[in-house]
Amino acid sequence: MRIGNRGSITAFVAVVATALVLVAGMAYDGGQVLAAHAAARSHAAKASRAGAQQIDLDHLRDTGEPVLIASAAETAALDYLDRVDTTGTVTIDAGAVTVTVTVTQPMLILPVPDRHITATATADAVEEATP
Repeated sequence: MRIGNRGSITAFVAVVATALVLVAGMAYDGGQVLAAHAAARSHAAKASRAGAQQIDLDHLRDTGEPVLIASAAETAALDYLDRVDTTGTVTIDAGAVTVTVTVTQPMLILPVPDRHITATATADAVEEATP
């Protein structure tokens, strides 16, 4: 009876099990990071559009030129971010509302630091084109 190979299967199983856990971690945590990127982009775009809708209607009716009410635009964008439980910043510049959203995605399986994801979107206050 040969004793030299005893325990070799245990080392192989330990290495393979570790590799499988890492692959599962990359699939799960990677999917969560991709979903967080998509959510951050979506929230930034929706918040910027909510802000860009805050135009001065009297000025639009008088001149045909859309002009943002800056304070209302910022408030609308931040209110949207509050409703979706996300933090971000809002910048108003000459009829454009830019929203930057920052999301932290925890890594639950892989032994790496949490991911900090930033997405930015801009919407302009323009008169809606009619067909």
